[in-house]
Amino acid sequence: MSSDESENVLICVAWPYANGPLHLGHVAGCYLPPDIQARYERSRGNRVLMVSGSDEHGTPITVTAEQEGVSPQDIVDKFHKINSEALINLGCSWQPNVDPRGIEYGGSLFNRTSDDRHKEIVKNNFTKLMNAGLFERKTMKQYYEVANDGNGRFLPDRYVEGTCPTCSFEGARGDQCDECGATYESIELINPKSKMNPDADIEVRDTDHFFYRLDLFQNILQQHADSQQKVWKSNVKAMTKQWLDMGLRPRAVTRDLSWGIPLPMDDQVWKGKCVYVWFEAVQGYSTCAQIWASEFALNNGHPRGGDAWKDWWCIGEDGKKPRHLYFLGKDNIPFHTVIWPALILGLNHANKGKTSVDEIHLPVAGDYALESNVPAMEYLMLSGGQFSKSRKHAVWLPAFLERFDPDTLRYYLSINMPENHDTDFNWPDFVEKINSELIAAYGNFVHRVLTLGARLEDNPNSPLEEFEDLTLTTQYQAKLEDLHQSITNSLNKHRYKEALRFAMNAAQLGNQMLQNATPWKYLSPNGDSENYEEERRNSLALLSFGWRIARYLSITTQPFLPFSASRLWNSLGQDGDVALINWNSAIDWNVDMTWNDKKPEPLFKRLDLEEILSFEKELVDDDKELEQPGHVVKGGKKKKGDKKMKEVIEGIEYLDFDTFMKVDLRVGKISKVEDHPNADKLYVVYLDDGTNNGRTICAGIKKYYSIDELVGKSVVFVSNLKPRPLRGITSEGMMLAADDGEDNVKLITVDGNIKTGSQVR
Repeated sequence: MSSDESENVLICVAWPYANGPLHLGHVAGCYLPPDIQARYERSRGNRVLMVSGSDEHGTPITVTAEQEGVSPQDIVDKFHKINSEALINLGCSWQPNVDPRGIEYGGSLFNRTSDDRHKEIVKNNFTKLMNAGLFERKTMKQYYEVANDGNGRFLPDRYVEGTCPTCSFEGARGDQCDECGATYESIELINPKSKMNPDADIEVRDTDHFFYRLDLFQNILQQHADSQQKVWKSNVKAMTKQWLDMGLRPRAVTRDLSWGIPLPMDDQVWKGKCVYVWFEAVQGYSTCAQIWASEFALNNGHPRGGDAWKDWWCIGEDGKKPRHLYFLGKDNIPFHTVIWPALILGLNHANKGKTSVDEIHLPVAGDYALESNVPAMEYLMLSGGQFSKSRKHAVWLPAFLERFDPDTLRYYLSINMPENHDTDFNWPDFVEKINSELIAAYGNFVHRVLTLGARLEDNPNSPLEEFEDLTLTTQYQAKLEDLHQSITNSLNKHRYKEALRFAMNAAQLGNQMLQNATPWKYLSPNGDSENYEEERRNSLALLSFGWRIARYLSITTQPFLPFSASRLWNSLGQDGDVALINWNSAIDWNVDMTWNDKKPEPLFKRLDLEEILSFEKELVDDDKELEQPGHVVKGGKKKKGDKKMKEVIEGIEYLDFDTFMKVDLRVGKISKVEDHPNADKLYVVYLDDGTNNGRTICAGIKKYYSIDELVGKSVVFVSNLKPRPLRGITSEGMMLAADDGEDNVKLITVDGNIKTGSQVR
């Protein structure tokens, strides 16, 4: 691909809070997938800019600082250094900052929200949006911790804990529940307590804040979401739909906290308040690009100098749009499909001198572009439980990398990536996949090719070169070309574990080829059989092609396994950096065959499960989990006789029968329907469920049915779903509906007459 044909690809990576070390859940969900994508895009010849950094403001930082008795600055300085080094050690391409192909091809920057340049841009954007009338000032209720001396402080989000108003989980944070993922205003929390002082008295007080008018963007965001239905994954579509169906409301952009970006206002009423972290941190994708341009593009000869960032952010005058990819965990989906797009649209609006009374439009030439895709991940679990930094239930990335080859982790997390459903990390499975897949298939194949080749007679270029005969390997060439197309298609669709599995199929193909060819029988030029010379030539031709398969593997696994791919590349005697080799060069069968005279070394070392579990147990016994709390024994040995399904259907998370039988499906008849008083896209449905009182269900089907169409229908509903409040009305179940993903939604109804309350089975 020529420079003129290449795309500008912006890789946006979720900003981790700098309040602790990264754990493997972070890596699988947020930080490994974008690096795989960035490496792949570069090999395709695209111009890639990857941006992220440490989120260093907000209550997670101040809470940790208070708990440890240090300043917030001490916390962010410590963990920014730890986490940025760990990501680089994992092979994430945050360095060099300038693409080796040249500054016009982009680069990367892992920055910090404490950067003064970031703060200044955020302040300017705050002022722009306020002047455009996109903020409203409101007095809100907030919990306030009363000190013994009569003074006190407001308790923003993580400073208060209680019972979730949605799922009744105890221990929910003031702004979000980790159990069900619901977001809410802290005042909605039930049984609130101060996190830092649980015994302190708390009361509700008034406080003034600015709110961003998300409601103004409801229709335009719905248009954008509709246009993305064939692009977004099911989890992205579902969570975005839930937010839009509930109806967008103004959201606070300021908070009562001193640690953060101060408001760009002189009025004393705003003293002691700062920009809300959600409003600030998402802007890091843009500020980071601008800072990269001012620091690296300007000083390395980019034709646009400090404006180089616009190549990756703005729609061209010809209408060509840069491709924006956002990588994050599922809990952050609405911030990247609703809130951040609303801010981008607002900034585009304000930059044109328009205000809240003017119609808002989707981006056009010269505007900031909206996202192209949000390939959000589900959760990587730790032996069945969710990774949690705050609960210290984790395997920490820095400690892991002290003990293991980073490519073993990259392989395991890639082949076990939580793309469409939660997956699990446990030590036995980790060891099994490394030993029986990565080593037994990939490592074994390339080592056989190199060691067998080294036993042949010397050749100035390659001991295998003289035996090459591509006319004898056409079937293998065709299979590899098909695999290459499959790998490419999978990566284009962000199906990383599928892509890696296809690449591993190439290693298995190579092993099968060698097993059939038995080249170890023909290393000597002299043999006893009558047709030995011909047999030798045919066998060693396949061994020679094994070199090309090994080269193929080096290129196609480079996005996943950069360290081992580089070692293999050097072992093959190839020049340069495999990361800079054109992607389609993997299936160029005419590349000159080279060789490295050094003794071949295995790419990987076998892992010993007993040794790993013993080490983990020692950490627990020595109470070292207090320092490295993620080092706990999880899982254990697999029992003999345990079997896995040969094939798991992508996107399906299987339930055991007993779990499924707990779901109680019943027949109900809709007796009455009303508009929800606090949600534009919800109905309040009154259902005759066979009981004396009936039940009420809040349903997001207003777009698909009129009230008259619903009344009288016999529908299937979940009767034992835990009631939860939805905008002030308690919903006591869920009606079932079919959704084809193309904006067609139909309720599941019952054919014929049947008594209400009848069980569906």
